[in-house]
Amino acid sequence: MTVTPDGERVLFLRTRSGTDPSGGLWVREADGGEHLLADPAVLQAVAGSGPAEPTPEEAARRERDRDLSTGVTGYAVDDAAELAVLALDGALWAVPARPGRGGPFPVPAAGPAVDPRLSPDGRLVAYVTRGALHVVRTDGTGDRRLAGPGEGEAGKVTYGLTDHVSEESLGRARGHWWAPDGRALLVARVDNTDVCVRFLGDPADPARAPRPQHYPEAGTANADISLHLLRLDGTGTEVDWDRRAFEYVAAAGWDAHGPLLTVQSRDQRTLLTLAVDAATGATRELERQHDQHWVELLPGAYCRTASGALVTARESEDTRRLCVGGHVVTPPALQVSGVLGTDGETVLFSASEDPLERHVWSWSPEAGTVRISDGPGLHSAVLRGGTTVLHSLTPDGPRVTVLRDGTAAGTVRSLVEEPSLRPRPELLTLGERRLRSALFLPSWYEPAAPDSSPLPVLLAPYSGPGMQLVVRARIWHALVAQWFAEHGYAVLVTDGRGTPGRGPAWEKAVRGDQFTPVLEDQADALRAAAAARPYLDTARVGIQGWSYGGALATAAVLRHPETFHAAVAGAPSIDPRLYDTHWKERFLGHPAEHPENYDRCTLTRDAHLLRRPLLLVHGTADDNVAFAHTLRMSAALLAAGREHSVLPLPGQSHIVGDPVTAERLLPAQLLFLDKALRT
Repeated sequence: MTVTPDGERVLFLRTRSGTDPSGGLWVREADGGEHLLADPAVLQAVAGSGPAEPTPEEAARRERDRDLSTGVTGYAVDDAAELAVLALDGALWAVPARPGRGGPFPVPAAGPAVDPRLSPDGRLVAYVTRGALHVVRTDGTGDRRLAGPGEGEAGKVTYGLTDHVSEESLGRARGHWWAPDGRALLVARVDNTDVCVRFLGDPADPARAPRPQHYPEAGTANADISLHLLRLDGTGTEVDWDRRAFEYVAAAGWDAHGPLLTVQSRDQRTLLTLAVDAATGATRELERQHDQHWVELLPGAYCRTASGALVTARESEDTRRLCVGGHVVTPPALQVSGVLGTDGETVLFSASEDPLERHVWSWSPEAGTVRISDGPGLHSAVLRGGTTVLHSLTPDGPRVTVLRDGTAAGTVRSLVEEPSLRPRPELLTLGERRLRSALFLPSWYEPAAPDSSPLPVLLAPYSGPGMQLVVRARIWHALVAQWFAEHGYAVLVTDGRGTPGRGPAWEKAVRGDQFTPVLEDQADALRAAAAARPYLDTARVGIQGWSYGGALATAAVLRHPETFHAAVAGAPSIDPRLYDTHWKERFLGHPAEHPENYDRCTLTRDAHLLRRPLLLVHGTADDNVAFAHTLRMSAALLAAGREHSVLPLPGQSHIVGDPVTAERLLPAQLLFLDKALRT
């Protein structure tokens, strides 16, 4: 969501209904009226077939944008929020951001447009096509290429885009930023020449050529990233920092105080924030952070307030704390999870006093730290011009509230479908480590009834970095857990060591071994829950998960068959050497320096241990956790003579996008579990 400088309007993306996956650009006015500014169906009808095919990198970005929705998946505005730009199927559009100012109009581009960004004054659009950064006037005239791949660099070098690791692991989705005066841009050059190449194809469509993907596997070369100050007069300057020592570009931008850059070392133990001289490209160190394990990147941080105070994070007293201008401004035990933005000297951020909730807070020199959101849930927000828009995921579903000068001034309507069942979790704190867990029982089950029989147990964790499932909110996972419960299972979800929300020591307890402590937590939670609930049948325990959760489910039946009696493993990361550099090296180190950590977490080495039913489920076109993980696990199990099942999902990526496949997937898993645990 975007709030206009005067706080009077809110721009946002929304579909027409909860069954329509195609998003459009909307505006909410001060009187509460909502207007559709850009209808994707209309734009697509006008554009027809659209521009020519994009490069593989540009196509991959589009596909990632569409994992959960179609239509308009992103937009950018000028400083006054009077004009928006967006790319739809490669066509470039400008959209007046006030109702009654005219409808969307096409902006001719040199090719399929990706990630358009308006200049602050709204006169120019910067966009990327075929790996080159272009600038064009919003009236469609004066298109010119500022920088692009040289001879022989096509398909390997891009300007203005991010790289795979930055987008997937560091959270930096952008590759170009306008100067405040609109006369220059800070631009990322990404050279994938030395990066491993994978080929993503669909075995169900053998006539279709596979798509190459630059994917830096753990221990191999990352993309070579440099930053350049490109001026509209045709001159340019490269930004100077020790790129060999600090090869990750974690954050970048350009504010009233000049360009700003945050870089991280390959071992992730050192993080530098640098001020950039806009004339010479020279850099000056503003802050250096170091940690013996890794410096955790704080989403949205590494920015400045209006006065130039740097906003970062510090870890002290086992708390990730907000730091403004070199001073820690939040108390111990308030775990900061992200910076949501700045407005003048006010910093908006998200943080948790209780790991089951995430609230919106503000800090300013005058008021100090103030909590803005209220009520249980996961809350986020944007702030500008005295208007705060709170986006809250509550136990009753999503809610968007508009606050004007701290007072409720209305809502933005949510059109999410109401689910056909309601999650009924019992929130628990279990065992010596006070594990946060949620227990889901069938709505029809009465444990004390004389004719009630014990329930088989299904553990449904993710329990990995970056995601919490045990929260006071109606998240998708709670709906799925209740669905399994309604079919006769007691579903137990536990956030163990390695998950966020409980402090740096809890998160970093998995350094060197991502399975042993996590499996201990799952088993301890099961025992503690069952000790007080005799209706939990610990002789019939399944475990189900996706991605890291799928790997955890696989490890559970391989290494602890005495506790876990069946597993469904979706898109499991079986071999850490096949995953990307930044994500895996954060937890396991460099494979050349710490091969034992990778061996310990490579599940094919344990294939001979399988004694329990195991179902492997995987999309054949997964560009995150490659289908090769499941194929290698299956091959190792076959070589060891271990019976198992494999369910390939043709054409699906890491997120299952086809609605029919998604609908049929849950019953298929349920059937497998019923056969394993009920017969």
